[in-house]
Amino acid sequence: MTTSTIAIIILIGVFLALIIARIPVPIALIASTALSMIYLEIPLMTMVQQMAKSINSFSLMAVPFFILAGEIMGAGGISDKMVDFANAIVGRFRGGLACVNCLDSMFFGGISGSAVADVSSLGSIVIPMMEKSGYDKDFSIALTVTTSCQGVLIPPSHNMIFFALAAGGVSVGKLFLGGAIPGVMLGFALMIYSLIVAHKRNYPKGEALGLREVVRITIDAMVALFTAVIIMGGVTLGFFTATESAAIACIYAFLISVFLYKKLKIRDLPRILANVVNTLCLSFSLIAAAGAFGYVLAYLKVPALLTNLLLSITDNRVVLLLLINVMLLFLGCIMDMAPIIFIVTPILLPVVTQLGMDTVHFGVMMIFNLAIGLCTPPVGSALFVGCAVGKSSIERVVKELLPMYGVMIACLLLVTFVPALSTFLPNLIMP
Repeated sequence: MTTSTIAIIILIGVFLALIIARIPVPIALIASTALSMIYLEIPLMTMVQQMAKSINSFSLMAVPFFILAGEIMGAGGISDKMVDFANAIVGRFRGGLACVNCLDSMFFGGISGSAVADVSSLGSIVIPMMEKSGYDKDFSIALTVTTSCQGVLIPPSHNMIFFALAAGGVSVGKLFLGGAIPGVMLGFALMIYSLIVAHKRNYPKGEALGLREVVRITIDAMVALFTAVIIMGGVTLGFFTATESAAIACIYAFLISVFLYKKLKIRDLPRILANVVNTLCLSFSLIAAAGAFGYVLAYLKVPALLTNLLLSITDNRVVLLLLINVMLLFLGCIMDMAPIIFIVTPILLPVVTQLGMDTVHFGVMMIFNLAIGLCTPPVGSALFVGCAVGKSSIERVVKELLPMYGVMIACLLLVTFVPALSTFLPNLIMP
């Protein structure tokens, strides 16, 4: 075997072995990178330099602000407004609360950009409401978990920023716009499935609200939803960057949470900031470690090798995209989203580029694919949080999730093979 082949085996083999041994992903990435560099006689200082280079990015400055905005909104009563607004729209129908679950995740995802924040904040409200109204607990939890995945697709999404950084030179605004239609499509697909299940199981109808109450709830919700308008309007119209829009969104969310809704107290800020720091420590350590790992992958020409390997199997575009989706679905089951984005994007991007696939289209397809991994054992963070919030076992919830996986995969295939779903809005608004 050649030196490069042995180095690739060390790099990938050690990483997979450490992951199987349940070693934290950043440590696994650093250890495998260091060992392969030692074998290749590359100075370890290069690894440190690549780690620093990976997080030395202006685009990444938006991430802490988006996370902070999500935490403020979760603690500031905005999740309550989203649930009330969704209930005012669709709550009166049979299975209305299930539709509320889908719709409020769509609204909240357009503000927080986080599936886990969606599950933890909205789940604590909607799951007890559904259970009290006669819905099966496990169905309620499963639906909350799957609908939360809209949060990583509907803008803003810090995972889109991660992809833009990993892909290099991709517009964050275009990626935000690219995820909007697929995210909404997923929400409506789950809503249709929920209505079918509701009629089959004879779940109850909700109460119809009076016009005055609907108007009051709508006005309250519009104030919160204006956060998304600030972010998307500012970025797509060129008023400010994603980082600046995220900072303005934080200020706006703080003001309405403290002075309008009056749910957020100043004494809550230390806890909120601590949560933000914990999340950032994990995210940025992953980004730094993945940057060094990606450097060695590029040094060993792994992206070119994988491109040649896949094209040697078949040159059929449909088959190749199906193979890529299966690979990403598998990785999403065993790893968190952020490291996959930073490790796999530089490897697969040359493959899809050779197929003539638009980078924004590929980014949305990848994020959608990995969003499914948030709902799958053994490392699905949204699934774990949903089971903890709903107080049920993963085994019972997964049984209810199985048909929902089918709905999500059907939507993923549409996103994969209908490029316009991802590229129409970016090409229309940011040509």
